[in-house]
Amino acid sequence: MPAVLFVFTSANKTLTGAQTGWYLPEAAHPYYIIAPHATIDFASPNGANPPIDEGSVKAFAKDEDSVKFLNDETVKAKFAKAKKLSEVQVKDYDAIFYVGGHGPVLDLAADPVNAKLISEFWGAGKIVSAVCHGPSALVGAVDASGKSIFAGRNATGFSNAEEIAVDKVKEIPFLLEDRIVQLGGKYDKAAELWGPKVVVDGRLITGQNPASAAPIGHAILKAISVAA
Repeated sequence: MPAVLFVFTSANKTLTGAQTGWYLPEAAHPYYIIAPHATIDFASPNGANPPIDEGSVKAFAKDEDSVKFLNDETVKAKFAKAKKLSEVQVKDYDAIFYVGGHGPVLDLAADPVNAKLISEFWGAGKIVSAVCHGPSALVGAVDASGKSIFAGRNATGFSNAEEIAVDKVKEIPFLLEDRIVQLGGKYDKAAELWGPKVVVDGRLITGQNPASAAPIGHAILKAISVAA
């Protein structure tokens, strides 16, 4: 059975001190799509029980998979024994997936341990995937020649327009859409705000926003099925 590593932020405060963390449906939706077909482990920079974005719990209080995820004993156990990124062995996994929330822009984007880990996943021919703000965790990753893994590739992530719409520009150190373009990526997005968008460019799989969480789950499942 293939193995996928879900990576969560350990950041719980934005630049202005507002509460943040990982975004509930962006973990829950892909999890229940992938879990029947793959082994899933959790990890974060600090290890066990990474902080959840409390706003996402409220916003998705009536979302079936999100509620199920919060109350799932298997999921709780995975969080309790989540690995530190420094403990992860690339050889144990077929894919790595970064859950969104504003947190990854604040910690994972600038984390040298994380950048090295993704670069190792990429260099080993593994699938690298992320949704919403999750692609911000990939900005430090490079290929064997030292170039960004975004360079020359198609990708998506939370758009500038969506960031402005939620009034969170001041909460984070950079805008993801801008950074992907600065790194040489070909940024693409849905025609409308909040519309689902998943971009698959070889082993790089990215999703734009919360609505893209289930679609990226299906894309990752397809990719690991082909790889297996």
